[in-house]
Amino acid sequence: MALISNATTIFDNGAMASGFGGSMTFIKKLTASSSATLSFVDGTDGVVLDDTYKEYVFTFKNIHPASDDQTFTLNFSVDSGSNYNVTKTTTAFRAYNTEQDNERGIGYLTGADMAQGTGFVELIEDTTISNENDFSLNGYLHLFNPSSTTFVKHYMSVINSIKQDASKDYALINYSAGYGNTTSAVNAVRFQMSSGNIDAGDICLYGIA
Repeated sequence: MALISNATTIFDNGAMASGFGGSMTFIKKLTASSSATLSFVDGTDGVVLDDTYKEYVFTFKNIHPASDDQTFTLNFSVDSGSNYNVTKTTTAFRAYNTEQDNERGIGYLTGADMAQGTGFVELIEDTTISNENDFSLNGYLHLFNPSSTTFVKHYMSVINSIKQDASKDYALINYSAGYGNTTSAVNAVRFQMSSGNIDAGDICLYGIA
């Protein structure tokens, strides 16, 4: 069965016609092994983070902290990683539920937002992720048109994590969004824990045409 609009075929037999939609291209995977940071720098070790794509996606798989009660953080660079200090304005909220199903909620995260700050921004609730052996975080982050020299640099992320507090384990879905308030091209992105190393896990970078 085909989907046709104004005599133009859009879908046919489950496939999108040529010229519609975009493709997702794998660029680079970084694997943590007691790593202080994981950084994607354009032009370094096969990383592409320039005007080749207007949108980039980072995926986080089983990111595990070396230290207990950490948050996962992000910053941008406009000088190929010499400095990660782009001015950012961000917002964040999360929803949660316990394994016991006796405590749940949704709320804005005042401590995880930023207003024209240059430090690393929290992508998950403060002290959210435990270093219990079976705990990790997983999710993704979209970065839009980082090479623009006209517009600020918008991002948004969704991350699921586990928090242990007072002998309760919580499932948390964390939402963060904002923009790097710069019209310089962002050409490097760094991820790190609020303290201690990233013990294990993968971060993959994709470009969307």
